Amino acid sequence: MKGRLSFGLLVGFGGALLVLTACGLLLDIPASSGVSRIGRMDVLAGLLMVSVAVYFGAVRLILCRAWPRGTVWVVLGVAVTLRVLLLTAPPILSTDIYRYVWDGRVQASGINPYRYIPADPALASLRDDVIYPRINRAGYARTIYPPVAQMVFAAVGRIWGSVTGMRLAMVGFEALGIVCLLRLLPLAGLPRERILIYAWNPLALWSFASDGHVDAVAVGLLGLALLLRVRHKDGWAGAALAGAVLVKLFPLVVAPAFLRGGRFWRPALAGLVLIGGCYALYSGAGWHVVGFLPSYGQEEGLDSGTGLWLLAGLGTLTRLPSDATLIYGAGVVVVFIALVAAILRQPVPANDAQALCRDTALLAAAAMVATSPHYHWYFAWLALPAVVAPSRALLWLATVPILLFDEPIPGDRFFWPSLIYVPAIVLLLADIRPWLMTKRRHGAGMGDTACSRRLP
Repeated sequence: MKGRLSFGLLVGFGGALLVLTACGLLLDIPASSGVSRIGRMDVLAGLLMVSVAVYFGAVRLILCRAWPRGTVWVVLGVAVTLRVLLLTAPPILSTDIYRYVWDGRVQASGINPYRYIPADPALASLRDDVIYPRINRAGYARTIYPPVAQMVFAAVGRIWGSVTGMRLAMVGFEALGIVCLLRLLPLAGLPRERILIYAWNPLALWSFASDGHVDAVAVGLLGLALLLRVRHKDGWAGAALAGAVLVKLFPLVVAPAFLRGGRFWRPALAGLVLIGGCYALYSGAGWHVVGFLPSYGQEEGLDSGTGLWLLAGLGTLTRLPSDATLIYGAGVVVVFIALVAAILRQPVPANDAQALCRDTALLAAAAMVATSPHYHWYFAWLALPAVVAPSRALLWLATVPILLFDEPIPGDRFFWPSLIYVPAIVLLLADIRPWLMTKRRHGAGMGDTACSRRLP
């Protein structure tokens, strides 16, 4: 009887997510404007927060008991239905996908995407009334996306150069990550039902199925890299991780987790060869191959510190010195090196799959807190290692940043983001403490239990 009640509750959580998602779509935000749009966005924010609470309930339930065979199909069925629902409406929370489609169109015409800004007269013949008007920074910014992302855009541009085609491609890469995790979970000694941690994650759902963010490609390649590394295919794992880095630079921070146990040269060499080869394909643009990246840090306030959560907070209390960003960066590097050293010194445990995902998760969570992005979709990839190595900090960072889609105070980089980063830091310290204590007592990594008490 207890098992039936738990299964019914799990189905209820899935049904609640479906209803909440449908309600969000019924708001028809893309068709609204002005005061009406603001009001509907506020309602959507409330629906998303309820979705987060439902999701946390489902995660706790899935971790705290054994499930009958076939449960994973219920989990996957809900996940697929959620994505199909979101694909039926236009992108809601971001316009980035229009740049992806544009870059694909440019490449389909045989032009290097790094060569021109969208507003350049050389590309006038490619403009239309659907994609071009919605491209952000069209008048001054070359594309910022690295070569592997551009290869995906080019492929979609040649096959189905539309918003729908691009979103389907992103969901396809999500599916790659999910399949890899489904094969990784048994190797980690864990049930496949845990895939719910990623597959039902509201932040991933709205970031990828709805808005089609390219981070989904990094999710798929990172999932592939984790599976290959656990199967001791180190060179291929290094190449897959490098591919993820060439979609979104953030996965670079988890590279030390792949090098633990003395496996260094093969993954490092494979990764460097892939990076060099991919950039060579676009080298005709010269130094413009780095795109808008050098100016992006300035635009986002990273060089001045105003875009970094901690420095923005200190800036509300006192005037920061001119080298505040440099000092902050140096401190972050020192802390990160210490964390990497602690990971690399660990002996290879019996269950390398759990240790790999745990170390990946720890590095990823620390990096996201340190850099404090204010775009919600930047955090969605954290849900991937959380499937194997859930922790309170990781699950918080992989979900709650969906709050960042709204900006109650325009330009605020401290007060509203504090709702995310303050709890994240507390939870991260709480997660690290038992890991360090276990390492000190036993000299080995900490495994996960069937029902983690570290959940929010």
